[in-house]
Amino acid sequence: MTHAPAPRTGPARPGGSAFRFVLLLGVVSLFADMTYEGARSITGPFLGTLGAGAAVISIVAGLGELLGYALRFAFGYAADRTGRYWPIALAGYTVQMTVVPLLALVGNWPAAAVLIVAERTGRAMRNPPRDAMLAHATGELGRGWVFGLREALDAAGGMVGPLLVALVVSLHGGYRGGFAVLAVPAVLTLVVLAVAWRQYPHPGELDVTKAPPDQQGLPRVFWLYLSGMALVALAYADYPLIAFHLGQTHVVAKAWVPVLYAVAMASEAVAALVLGRAFDRSGLLTVVAATVLTACFAPLVFLGNAVLAVIGVVLWGVGTAAQESVVKAVITGMVGSRRRAFAYGLFDTGFGVCWFLGSIALGLLYGYSLTALVAFSVAAQLAALPVLLATWRKLEGQHGDHASAPPGGADGATA
Repeated sequence: MTHAPAPRTGPARPGGSAFRFVLLLGVVSLFADMTYEGARSITGPFLGTLGAGAAVISIVAGLGELLGYALRFAFGYAADRTGRYWPIALAGYTVQMTVVPLLALVGNWPAAAVLIVAERTGRAMRNPPRDAMLAHATGELGRGWVFGLREALDAAGGMVGPLLVALVVSLHGGYRGGFAVLAVPAVLTLVVLAVAWRQYPHPGELDVTKAPPDQQGLPRVFWLYLSGMALVALAYADYPLIAFHLGQTHVVAKAWVPVLYAVAMASEAVAALVLGRAFDRSGLLTVVAATVLTACFAPLVFLGNAVLAVIGVVLWGVGTAAQESVVKAVITGMVGSRRRAFAYGLFDTGFGVCWFLGSIALGLLYGYSLTALVAFSVAAQLAALPVLLATWRKLEGQHGDHASAPPGGADGATA
């Protein structure tokens, strides 16, 4: 069995090397999000034009998310087992960036569904090794800031992509042109990723802090934390269902649906930076506060008028920012460096399974009662709060608490 080089115990390479590494991977995320979030902004209405109904759209989106999260367990384990973080990440990005433009060519919803699920599978392959490599830079820059900065760039791409698609849809009157134009950021994603690999072949060299000790299993607090976030996952609607609702009820015009998704991505970008900084001061309480806010998105989106729907989508974006940034930062402080990809993947598997189950429930409830859908979403998120608070208290009570420690490491020490 081979592993990536062990983290160094000396000072980091000079010249802001850790920051440049995070910035490069952030730019990769920016172009990747331009590609797949641009596509995601119109997949709901596009499936509708191919004959799919609300339940089918929600289940397809949920199945994609299920595989997009569940398979991370396998790829995270493989990355830690082999130490081949870069090759696995590149393979995942290649799959993901290839299938999105192909949506322009499909003629029926089952074929489109296969490509949508394949895109999520590629995301599953590349996320655990990427996050594990990013974690090496957190000692120098702070866990919340590293994951927050990457997510902010990620969300910036997620804002530009839907706007680009909206422009194409409004000019040419079709979704296929929107998918086709996304081939440009897809190619740029792979180019910048290759540059990052060439410049930082061994990201472990960036590690400057004392990480949590490697152990045979995962700490009990990890499972408690996962159970709380699983409730959040159950409650979270996929944007394709939101887009379908807005289009079907004419709350906003068809051409404005991807623009509204861009608004969500803009709020996600800002929230990621704010939450990242807040996490480095307050730890897990930042996740608790974000959950309180996002519990309000469902009634605003599904029961409100256009103005309330915009506010709801903004809060939805805040929630996705938390899930992709500070939620991961908590895990980084719980688990040693040689098991982080596995821990990220396992966490995402549990989160994704619950997201899929929630997507099925929300899709079925949509056809039955919007009020019931909203009640289910709000109740599940509120139920997560006491579990997350229990996780926070447990971490606070542990000697050498990693979840709320300063950037210098678990106990504030540096090598």
